[in-house]
Amino acid sequence: METLRFGYHYFKKNMPVAVLAEILSFLGIFAELLLPLLSGLLIDFVIREGQVGEDSGGFFHFLLTGRFGQPHTMQLFLAVAAAFGTLMLLRIILIYIRDLMQEWVGLRLETDLRYMTYEKLMELDSATIAEYNSGELLQILNSDTIMFKELFCHRIPYVGDAIFMLVTTLVLIAGIDLSFLIIPLLLMPFLMKTVLDFKRKARENFSVIRRKSAEMNLTVQENIAAVRIVRSFHNEELEKEKFRTVNTNFLDARMKQIWLSSRFDLTFQAIRQIAYISTIVIGALLVMQGRLTVGYILSSSTYVMRLMNNITGVNNHIFNMQQQAIAGVALKRFMEKESRVPEDKAAELRCDTPDIELKDVSLEMDGQEILKHINIHVPYGKKLGIVGETGSGKSVLLKALVRLCDITEGQITISGHDIKEFSLDNLRKMYSYVFQDVFLFSNTIESNIAFSREDIDERMVTRAAANAEAARFIDALPERYKTIVGERGLGISGGQKQRISIARAFLKNAPVFVLDDSTSALDVNTERVVLKNIYEHFSEKTLIITAHRFSSVADCDEILYMKDGVITERGTFRELMELEGSFAHIYRVQQEQAADEVYSEQAFPG
Repeated sequence: METLRFGYHYFKKNMPVAVLAEILSFLGIFAELLLPLLSGLLIDFVIREGQVGEDSGGFFHFLLTGRFGQPHTMQLFLAVAAAFGTLMLLRIILIYIRDLMQEWVGLRLETDLRYMTYEKLMELDSATIAEYNSGELLQILNSDTIMFKELFCHRIPYVGDAIFMLVTTLVLIAGIDLSFLIIPLLLMPFLMKTVLDFKRKARENFSVIRRKSAEMNLTVQENIAAVRIVRSFHNEELEKEKFRTVNTNFLDARMKQIWLSSRFDLTFQAIRQIAYISTIVIGALLVMQGRLTVGYILSSSTYVMRLMNNITGVNNHIFNMQQQAIAGVALKRFMEKESRVPEDKAAELRCDTPDIELKDVSLEMDGQEILKHINIHVPYGKKLGIVGETGSGKSVLLKALVRLCDITEGQITISGHDIKEFSLDNLRKMYSYVFQDVFLFSNTIESNIAFSREDIDERMVTRAAANAEAARFIDALPERYKTIVGERGLGISGGQKQRISIARAFLKNAPVFVLDDSTSALDVNTERVVLKNIYEHFSEKTLIITAHRFSSVADCDEILYMKDGVITERGTFRELMELEGSFAHIYRVQQEQAADEVYSEQAFPG
C-alpha cells in the first residue's frame, strides 16, 4: 500500500482522464457481455422456431414483441444481426477511445516519473549516489519508471475491468439459472489459493530477475567505458566470460519465471476445461427437464468460460503487478534518499567577491578522518596552491568548498556567511571548477566549452580555448569547434581533454578558479603558459590549485603542504624552500627528474 500511495502522488493529476477511460471501459465490457444473449436468441428464435414467453430473450425481449419480426423469419434475423453489429461497433469504439486515453495518461506519467528520478539524481550528493552502481541507476531511471507506469495505467485499470466483468457475468449467469453458479463457486476457493501462492512466488522471482538485470547492465556499461583498457590488457575473453556468466544468470532467472508461469497456466487450463464440461452437462440436464432452451446453453457456457478466463486474466495481471510493484519499491526507496548535503533552496544570499575562510575544519568519511583542523584564509584575488602526497586530502578539501561533501566539524565561510546559508546553486556559481577526472559530453568541442553558459558567441569560445592553449589543436581538426568529442566521439588525448575542460572553466568566468590537479596531463611548457594566462587575464580572480607537480604552484601567493589531512607546512614558495622541509625536498627531486628527462630526450631523440 505504501508503494501505491507513493505512485498515486504522481498519478493523481491524471485521475479525471483515467476515471473517464475506466467508465468507457465498463461500457465496452457491458456491450461485449450482452453478445452471448443475442447468440442464444438467434438459436432459439431464428434458427429454431421457439415459443415466445414473457421472459423470453431476457435483456433483448423487446426484439420478440413482433415489431422486429416473427420467430424463424429473415426480418427477425436482420434485427438480431443489427443489434449484434451495433453492440460490436460500440464496443470497438469505446475500447479504442479507452486505449488512447490510457496511453496518453501512461506517457505523461512515465515522463513525470523519469524527470522526477533524474531531478532526484541531480539533487543527491556524490556519496549517496555512490551507494548505487551505474547498472542500478540505469534500471531505476529507465526500466523501473516504465514498469511502475504500467502498474497505474494498465494493470490496475485491467484489474478494475476484471472485477466489473466478474460481477456482471455472475449476475447474467444467475439471470439464466442459478444452477450454473455451482461449478464456479466450488472452484473459487481453489482458484484463490492458487492465485495467492502464484503471487508470492512470482514476487520473489521478480526480485531476482531485477537484480540480475541490474548486474548485466553494470557489466555492459563498465565494458563500454573500459573498452580501451580491456583491449590493451588483451582481456577480451575474460570480459566475455564475465558477461556470459551474468547473462546466463539472467536467463536462468527468466526461465524459472517461465516455468512458474507455465505450471500455473496448466493448472488454470485444466480448471477451465472442467468448468466448461460441467456447464455443458448441467445445461443438457436442464434442457431435458424443460427448464432451459438450447440457446441458453450456449449463452451460459460462454459466460462460464468468460468467468474462468476472467479469473485467469486476473492471475496474469497479478503476475505482472509483482514485477511492477518491485519497480515501485525501488523508485520509492530512491526518492526517499536524503542528500547528505542539505540546502535551503529559497536562500537568496549571493557574493560576487567571495572572501573564503576555513575555521578549524575537520571532515570524516566512513569512520575515517580525512581532514583535521584545517585553518585557511583566502581573501578575494588570492592565489593559493595546495600540494601533498596522494590521499593527503587535497581534493576532498576543494570539494568541501563547493559542498560536494559537507564538513563534520568547524566552519567554512564566504564573506562572513556560513556556506550553508547559500543555496547550492548560488554557492557553486562562485566557482569555475576543473576536476581531476576530466569528463567531456558526447557533443561538439564548442558545446563542451560553452557548457556553463547559454549567452555565448563563437568569439567567447575561441578566446577561452586560446587562453587554455587549446585553440591550436582544435584548429587542426577537420571540423574545428564542431568536432564531436566525448564518450562516442573523436578520441583525443588526456592533455587535450584537460585543456578543453580548463577552457570551459575560463568561459564560466566565476570569481574563484579551482584547478584540482587539472594540468597533470600537460607538458611543463603548456602548463606554464596556461597558468601564465590565468595570472594575466584573470588576475583579479581567486585561484585555488592543487597539483602533484610542485612547480605548478610556485607563483602562488601562499602554498600549503598537506599530509594525512593536516597542513604540515605553509608559506610562499621561497619560505617553503628556505624551510628545507618536505616541500623543498620533493620539489628538488622533481626538478632533478625533469632535468634527467630533458637530457634523455636530447641524448636519445625519438
